[in-house]
Amino acid sequence: MKYGIVIFPSREIQDLANPYRKRYDSNYSLIPPHITLKYDFSLQDRKLADIVTHLEKIARETAPFEIEFHKVNTFYPTTNVIYMAIKDEEPLIRLHEACNSGLLDDGQAYSYVPHMTIGQKLSDGELHDVYVSLRMMQLNATTTVDRFHLLYEMDNGMWTVYQTFLLSEQP
Repeated sequence: MKYGIVIFPSREIQDLANPYRKRYDSNYSLIPPHITLKYDFSLQDRKLADIVTHLEKIARETAPFEIEFHKVNTFYPTTNVIYMAIKDEEPLIRLHEACNSGLLDDGQAYSYVPHMTIGQKLSDGELHDVYVSLRMMQLNATTTVDRFHLLYEMDNGMWTVYQTFLLSEQP
């Protein structure tokens, strides 16, 4: 079964992202707007309890924090993705590193850039047209990160929450 770890921002942030996602993101109907902490990975059910214990420990050791979406950016030319960029990435990078450690360390070979995708799988022309129209938009949208979620992919390709982990910074 495929799993992933994400943060769902506040409803207000999701409402800001969804009109763009509905138009420009082919995964719009499969998962709500989110920030990925660990990309999809396969897991045998017998290891699931150990992974949950690992994630519970991370949540206990992490205090809630604020993030601000401040502009629209793109990963072009690497990929044709348009996303809402995050101003202070450091707390998300630390949480990403924790979620990709221990049992979940798969030796990823890419640099993590915290973001929320609003468009993907666009042609080069469409990407440039959309990005030109959105890049001057000042977002200044803030949300509190006080939880993250372990998701699993259902047979129809949709992602749903397996378990939610509340941040608490308790030893």
